[in-house]
Amino acid sequence: MMRLLRLSFLLFLATSLKLAVLAAADTTRGTGDLGLIIERETGSVLIFSSQERRVLNRVEGLGDLSHASVVFSPDQRFGYVFGRDGGLTKVDLLDARIDKRIIQAGNSIGGAISDDGALIAVANYEPGGIRVFDARSLDEVANIPAAKEGKGSKALGLEDVPGRKFVFSLWETGETWIADFSAGNVPVITKMHSGDRPYDALVTPDGRYYIAGLFGEDRLAAIDLWQASPAPKPILEGYRRGAKELPVYKMPHLEGWAVAGSRIVLPAVGSHELLWAEVGTFAEIGRTPVHSQPVFAVARPDGRQVWVNFAHPDNDVLQVVDSQTLQVVKEWKAGPAVLHIEFTPRGNEAWVSVRDLNKVQIYDAHTFEKKAELDAKSPSGIFMSARAHRTGF
Repeated sequence: MMRLLRLSFLLFLATSLKLAVLAAADTTRGTGDLGLIIERETGSVLIFSSQERRVLNRVEGLGDLSHASVVFSPDQRFGYVFGRDGGLTKVDLLDARIDKRIIQAGNSIGGAISDDGALIAVANYEPGGIRVFDARSLDEVANIPAAKEGKGSKALGLEDVPGRKFVFSLWETGETWIADFSAGNVPVITKMHSGDRPYDALVTPDGRYYIAGLFGEDRLAAIDLWQASPAPKPILEGYRRGAKELPVYKMPHLEGWAVAGSRIVLPAVGSHELLWAEVGTFAEIGRTPVHSQPVFAVARPDGRQVWVNFAHPDNDVLQVVDSQTLQVVKEWKAGPAVLHIEFTPRGNEAWVSVRDLNKVQIYDAHTFEKKAELDAKSPSGIFMSARAHRTGF
């Protein structure tokens, strides 16, 4: 009798353990299809699954997200949100909570994560320069101030490049700096003059070229970071020459998504066109007249097409441009205030935030058919965790 009871107990225990393992499996998921949507008006982010096309959770209390961006840890579990109020917030995508939040400056514009995932750098408008933090603890590692005539110089165009390095530009000084952390947490700084008022920058996916847009000059500046002594080279000189001068309603954004195969596509400042150049030589290939002033020109991951949105007041339109013919192949009105475009990692879908509809629209990236919509409060940036494995994202 006792043997039967013991046997029954052991069977019950084994069954319970099996059920517990199954229950645990039901609540465990991977992070490769996760991402964050910025809800700019409410200081919150949505955690979503791109595979399931649904919102999983909302995390609140992230401060001023009126100009926010995100980078991800190498394991794709944590998103680091850079807020306009100088906030740096580490969000746990699995537990749907704030892991840690600090206010590191008065006004910041974005950030980057080092190639080893150990350092988080933040570009600051106020007090200027960049600050660098330990990615696990958010403890400060380095403070790299920048000033002109005693006043802080706004840092922007902050990008990670291979070798535990960051590259960024300075609005007031017209310089580009390389901060090299390869030997430890005390950086070696290299400074060079890139041009008048650099407003944003991109780094090519291989980490070789850093390209700064210049608001005050009729050109851009390209830096070959593979050279022993990198130096800015003027490219696309005179691209605004002879054009009617238009008011700039919103500065275009530059990022590594602008590389389409061997070509690079850049939104022109103050004109209704895209500029195309060959990566490496940066010789101009051609131009594409577009609907209005382009803000984002985002290449599909295979580089075959580029999706474009526009500045206020013409920001209800999306256009798609063929990267070989440089022609617009599709145009439609997505809704008022189209703010951002993000492709799924392999480019099968394009996710589009439409702020004034309080929607994120999901399109088939090949047929342009709308597949789904997600509710979001004044959505702006959409960031998929696959960015963790892309240089300059």
